[in-house]
Amino acid sequence: MINATAKTYRNAYSGLSRETWLLSLIMLINRSGTMVVPFMTLYLTSSEMGFSVGEAGIVFGLFGAGAFSGAWLGGRLTDKIGFYPVQLFTLTVGGLLFFALGQMKSYSLICVFTYLLSFVNEAFRPANSTAIAFYSKEENRTRSYALNRLAINLGWAVGSALGGFIAHINYELLFWVDGCTNITAALVMWLFLKPVQYKPSQQASKGEPTRSAYADKTYLSFVLITMLFASCFFQLFTNLPVYFKKELHFSEPFIGFLMASNGVIIALVEMALIYKLEAHRRNMFYITIGVAMVGVSFLLLNIPAIPIAVACTMIFVVTFGEILSMPFMNSYWIARTEMSNRGQYAALYTMAWSAAQTLGPMGGAQVAEQLGFTILWWIVGAICLFASFAFWKLHK
Repeated sequence: MINATAKTYRNAYSGLSRETWLLSLIMLINRSGTMVVPFMTLYLTSSEMGFSVGEAGIVFGLFGAGAFSGAWLGGRLTDKIGFYPVQLFTLTVGGLLFFALGQMKSYSLICVFTYLLSFVNEAFRPANSTAIAFYSKEENRTRSYALNRLAINLGWAVGSALGGFIAHINYELLFWVDGCTNITAALVMWLFLKPVQYKPSQQASKGEPTRSAYADKTYLSFVLITMLFASCFFQLFTNLPVYFKKELHFSEPFIGFLMASNGVIIALVEMALIYKLEAHRRNMFYITIGVAMVGVSFLLLNIPAIPIAVACTMIFVVTFGEILSMPFMNSYWIARTEMSNRGQYAALYTMAWSAAQTLGPMGGAQVAEQLGFTILWWIVGAICLFASFAFWKLHK
């Protein structure tokens, strides 16, 4: 039994290209510096800065707007000049912008530099997604994206944990550390990942005109449904911890344990599970099931039972829903692309998540404040189940 399990894990991580591992290492270094975003509200409302919660909310709105527009431009540039220069530029300039933002003290300059920073950082993601697709094979593409997700989750966990200690010392240090990890990731890319000599805009298959992602009606439907789902999913990291604290009266350490469990399960299970499932069914089959599981997990919160048991079950179900849906979402959009339009497709997918990251938590907070958390979980669960049905219709 132990040997079979070990073999499964060994096989799950084998067969991936050196470049795929390097891209995941670059992502791990970059995300390990994710310290500014989780503590931005605390920083802006601290006695040192003295801004109101409402003013901090406007800054985060600009952060979302920058991410949305940056993803669009990043996709366009990826199709024009290739994924390598876009990644190298955005990592380097993003690091410098972190340094600059930490020095801004006036509200207007903070708003401007927050938008610029988010714009540049999010332009990195379509290029990175396109690079993973380029360096992977069709038979291991989903695992390649799963490895990248693993790096993101580990990096986020490390960055958030270290950020708490650094913020306790000095909030301004967060910007320096975040900037340094960006530039370190750029250096690793420059030293170890050599640029690929190709012009993506000239790579249309068989000389046929390149299809625009914006003319692919099926894909546009997929992006819209993904945005609905993502708006619900982001409740997990924003409004759910507030619910655990205010309604279930959990302690901060226990809430931290629940949130960390999500990342730990992903780190232990996702690669092996994807290895077992990959290529056995169409991507949309797993997406449909995973999104439905996320919806059910939020509905579980309204079951009258022992709060700790409900919370633990909810985290378990939502994590496996995430594992089933998100890696296969990446494989789905990649399967619709050619080398010449991959940046456009990656941009639209990234924009869906960027928009959801702004609209979902903000809308959920309003519902919770006006109508209560019980209504919020009914609405979020229903939207996820609707999204699952809509994905199934695309599958059919």
